[in-house]
Amino acid sequence: MGRKKHTVDLDVERGIAPGIVAKTKKRLVIASGSSHPELSKAVADALDMELVPTEHRTFASGEILTRFEVSIRGCDAFIIQSFGPPVNEWLMELLIMLDAAKRASAKRITVVAPYYPYSRQDKKGRGREPISARLVADLLKTAGADRVMSVDLHAAQIQGFFDGPVDHLFAKPVLLQYFKDSLSPEDRDKLTVVSPDTGRVRVADQWSDSLGAPLAIIHKRRDPNVANQVTVNEIVGHVAGRVCLLVDDMIDTGGTIVKAAQALKANGAERVIVAATHAIFSDPAAQRLQDDSIDEVVVTDTVPLPPEKRFDSLTVLPIAPLLARAIKEVFEDGSVTSMFGGDA
Repeated sequence: MGRKKHTVDLDVERGIAPGIVAKTKKRLVIASGSSHPELSKAVADALDMELVPTEHRTFASGEILTRFEVSIRGCDAFIIQSFGPPVNEWLMELLIMLDAAKRASAKRITVVAPYYPYSRQDKKGRGREPISARLVADLLKTAGADRVMSVDLHAAQIQGFFDGPVDHLFAKPVLLQYFKDSLSPEDRDKLTVVSPDTGRVRVADQWSDSLGAPLAIIHKRRDPNVANQVTVNEIVGHVAGRVCLLVDDMIDTGGTIVKAAQALKANGAERVIVAATHAIFSDPAAQRLQDDSIDEVVVTDTVPLPPEKRFDSLTVLPIAPLLARAIKEVFEDGSVTSMFGGDA
């Protein structure tokens, strides 16, 4: 059998260099870590595709092995890994998946981390502290990530920790649509958007503009030597007789939100609704959030939430459609910014 000849274009008169014409086409693939497989499956379903068959194994010693069971050579690979507990195990698994994808010759690797780990350690609050959010960025880059996609970073400055592109998505459109559909006209007339602390004022102000509602701010103090301990000092703004919408990026132990809600009710608020993107819900958050001062809690499913941490007044909204649209925009060289009116 004769050797197959490659098609070589020698038409230098048209300014085309000699070479081989490639038969491959751009291919999008999505792989899932072990932390939140339901979310990864929902994203793949939204894109009308299947996840990359992947082997995940943990040895008796605790070491992790990840292997892609099919070729991803030349693919545009998106690896989805969220970061509920145990955070460190999921981070290590992601790094190993990145290394596997790099060694499998994926053309471009994008980390889709709906909740970015160690995001609250984005600066030094005291001497001799680490900046762990920067460390995570360095680890992802070294392991092979070309691009990172995340939802509602705790601090926007985290984007500057990466040398490559970062797609900072916002859950606000998902949450906002829910409240537009669920709040009655009477509630809308009495609505006040509340920032739980001065650090979230900019976000709350954007919510205030979108809903056409006034803004209130809760001033709090936190003991730098005691974790998760908050003292509410005063409320700036009118909340008596109002339906208060507390907006934040995450709920961890729930201490800040519950004390804020209690302060609002003590100052005459008619109802208190909590909206947050990331439901970390470290113990005892689920119990705290069922406090009488909170009428409803609305979150997205960026972080896996087991049944024992769910309760009657909790509403969980799907984030998969937003992630799927962003992945499609990146793959097709479209505009992620256009998804958020130019704010991304």
